Amino acid sequence: MTALNKIESHNFDLSDSDILELLNIDATSPDFYRLIAVSNAITRQKSNNKGYVFTQIGINAQPCSIDCKFCSLASSHYSLSEKWEKSIDDVVLELKGLMQYHFDDFFLMATADYPVGKFLKMAKSLKPLLRPDQKFVANVGDFDTQTAQDLVEAGITGIYHINRLREGIDTKAQPQQREATIEAARKAGLEIYYCIEPIGPEHSYEEILTEIKRARDLNISVMAAMRRTPVEGTPLADKGMLSTLEMTKIAAVTNIVVNPSRSMNVHEPSQMTLLAGINQLYAELGANPRDTDCHTENNRGFTPEKAWEMLCEAGYER
Repeated sequence: MTALNKIESHNFDLSDSDILELLNIDATSPDFYRLIAVSNAITRQKSNNKGYVFTQIGINAQPCSIDCKFCSLASSHYSLSEKWEKSIDDVVLELKGLMQYHFDDFFLMATADYPVGKFLKMAKSLKPLLRPDQKFVANVGDFDTQTAQDLVEAGITGIYHINRLREGIDTKAQPQQREATIEAARKAGLEIYYCIEPIGPEHSYEEILTEIKRARDLNISVMAAMRRTPVEGTPLADKGMLSTLEMTKIAAVTNIVVNPSRSMNVHEPSQMTLLAGINQLYAELGANPRDTDCHTENNRGFTPEKAWEMLCEAGYER
């Protein structure tokens, strides 16, 4: 039985070879539509057509020592137009502005070098502004067990933390560090938000498979897949970007294998990927590693209403 036949018969006990078979489907073939139909059905049934919009504020535009070759904030090729750091009052005002919109989880993002103490102080100031049902997620550098506990005490409920593709090669972070941070967060009771990223044309399906399996083993409830944006001025920009068609296929396979219990996201938001079971999108403000405008809301970033408009067009409800 082919891998496609297996998933169509609701057999999701997939081997490595099965997953690779799905990843190797020609995105211009009829099998592609069979694949995304399965992924779409999984999400629709599980979520009852509920959509999710998450928001994120990037609180500093400063050179980062982790020096990722795909990132506009990397110290060796800093590509943003300015350098700045937002005060607590600045971020409080921005979050109050966001609260006029409907959104689910809120992410606070800082570069890996941002002082932990300052981040915790800001988190404590922002937590009271959120609704009781809104989750509060930290997107920061690696940390230890004590910091994980401090994040929980500050009101943080989860972290966005992953082992990126070619970690330690295209970045100065090490896989062991990333894994240790994830484990520290899990022990502290923080929810892990995971993503296969940043996927470029040069990445093999075997590399993507490794990270899909890592996410599956973590029992992720909120999952994502992201293609690399070729940011002008970064070392990997000349390697180009995956097509939306290819990204849709990878997102579908990821959704089927990882089977996140709550939502599946894709970066960047695109209408096509919503056909493959994507039911969650991001609205972003401030500094962003995929943008050269240090206020991404003026360029690449979506507003919450724009994200909801796209989800509603695909039949998802708030």
